[in-house]
Amino acid sequence: MAHPPALSIPNDRSTPADWPDLPLAGWADTCAALHLWTQVVGKIRLAHAPMVNHWWQVPLYVTCRGLTTSPIPHGGRSFQIDFDFIDHILTIETSAGEIETIALGPRSVADFYTEVMGRLAALGLETRIWTMPVEIPDAIPFEQDRAHAAYDRDAVTRFWRALVQVERVFTRFRGEFLGKVSPVHFFWGSFDLAVTRFSGRPAPRLAGASPNLGAWVMQEAYSHEVSSVGFWPGNGGFGKPAFYSYAYPEPPGFAAAPILPQATYYDPDLGQHILPYDAVRQARSPDEELMRYLRGTYEAAADLGQWDRAALERVGAGRTSLRDGGPAS
Repeated sequence: MAHPPALSIPNDRSTPADWPDLPLAGWADTCAALHLWTQVVGKIRLAHAPMVNHWWQVPLYVTCRGLTTSPIPHGGRSFQIDFDFIDHILTIETSAGEIETIALGPRSVADFYTEVMGRLAALGLETRIWTMPVEIPDAIPFEQDRAHAAYDRDAVTRFWRALVQVERVFTRFRGEFLGKVSPVHFFWGSFDLAVTRFSGRPAPRLAGASPNLGAWVMQEAYSHEVSSVGFWPGNGGFGKPAFYSYAYPEPPGFAAAPILPQATYYDPDLGQHILPYDAVRQARSPDEELMRYLRGTYEAAADLGQWDRAALERVGAGRTSLRDGGPAS
């Protein structure tokens, strides 16, 4: 028996108890090491995956146990690398049924890199990567890095639990857009979970670059106009977990646009509207609090940037306009 599509599923919302506390100070060393481990794994995927626009072939994806590369081609086989943040195991498995596992615990980046590459070679999946971390100032090549070696199992699990909640709400937000939109993916360079909407128009050539990352890399990422939202745990000097939203190119008036919830503020140094993670997890309805922010920042970017919203958005998906009195609530 056919049923009409449902825009809302009963009991599909979280409670504050589902969103873990995640103060960066409590796991900063572990966060730094895990960031570098994900770069090792991400660069393995980069070495084999065919190019997709805006580098969409390189991120990791949230799973019900951690993070995954998804299948990576290697000759006539495929292989996949999974971080399991429940049992704290890294698994490498192939389409031929072969499996290698590595326990996750305190160990240096150099040791992690050496063991992962050795396990790949044992499976006949020889891989060469550039071992310099990207988007990290004063980076140390993986094979030389014995400074980053912390691993707090509880903190890593809490981080993954936060990603599960964020990915779920971001996916709901993604589904409201009919135009070109990225997957909800975890970029290991900047260590953040993000989803990006596109107006369909080319963007001005981006100037500038990140540490150990050529300008051409970022120019490919921002070749077209975007409204992007994401979540990161606060590493890289920010100091606290938060949601961010920006537009490229940033339209006039974007910084001053009224955005809900009230905890949102514009950071002129970052060029982003910031919503602290704690403001979401402590809200009566974290999902709706985050959705107000996601919709509101997008609507500001789209209205001020003169996007064709009628053509790009799904009817009945909470669409409003700044001209209609402000962001959706």
